[in-house]
Amino acid sequence: MSPMGGPVWRVGERAFDCSERTLVMGIVNVTPDSFSDGGRFLLPVYAVRHAQQLLADGADIVDVGGESTRPGSDPVGTDEELSRVIPVIRRLVEESPRAVISIDTRKAAVAAAALAEGAAIVNDVSAGADPGMFDVVREAGAGIVLMHMKGEPKTMQQAPVYEDVVGEVHEYLRERVEAAAFAGIDPERIAIDPGIGFGKELEDNLELLRRIDAFLDLARPVLVGPSRKRFIGAILDLPEDQRAEGTVGAVSWLVSHGAHVVRVHDVKETVRAVRVIDAISRSGR
Repeated sequence: MSPMGGPVWRVGERAFDCSERTLVMGIVNVTPDSFSDGGRFLLPVYAVRHAQQLLADGADIVDVGGESTRPGSDPVGTDEELSRVIPVIRRLVEESPRAVISIDTRKAAVAAAALAEGAAIVNDVSAGADPGMFDVVREAGAGIVLMHMKGEPKTMQQAPVYEDVVGEVHEYLRERVEAAAFAGIDPERIAIDPGIGFGKELEDNLELLRRIDAFLDLARPVLVGPSRKRFIGAILDLPEDQRAEGTVGAVSWLVSHGAHVVRVHDVKETVRAVRVIDAISRSGR
């Protein structure tokens, strides 16, 4: 823990003190079918250029993913996923050596290859379901994000049901943090994500967002990815490419209620918003 009580997140050789400011993770989808920007950055040259723009806009971390996990998506084979992400990570490390790179994958083999190329974080929507994932993260000294997902991307939105969505997600994340620590991962390398939109109905998502502070007692950085998601479209009746303002609204609520990291497409707007919130919330300390 930091001297001010906020969690420290250690990723590779870096240590982010989440009590100092909110971290912004920018999204780089190297996929043909992601829900918002699928196909735009499939070629490495475009993906790297986009990542560098996100960094210039103020992103603390860039999250590179080669498998869409949108609702209804089909899984991608390991070789295909590697062929998408490794050239991007390799080139990004060469051209922007100070960048903090996250690999968005649920496959231990992909995580291992990405970390070997210079990534420092594994963003795992399955929270370590692959039996080798925790070993890979531990041996690399990487950071990891453990996310809650009900079911699989292909079927997760087929009538998910909860009796207490906050309580059930909280218990799942507590168990996964405990499992990761039992596998030898330093707890300070673990962050948690309630998985907005991953096996949740609209009211489930809104309840998780409203009560995001319920996850603070796990004493790990809370990462949330509300960016351009379906719940924003349902509220505003707008398509994916017109949800930037709605995303900033959700981010502003989250940050003012304790979230430590936000994962977004629209980095410039988000960074400007969270810097103002951070300044207000930390004034007078």
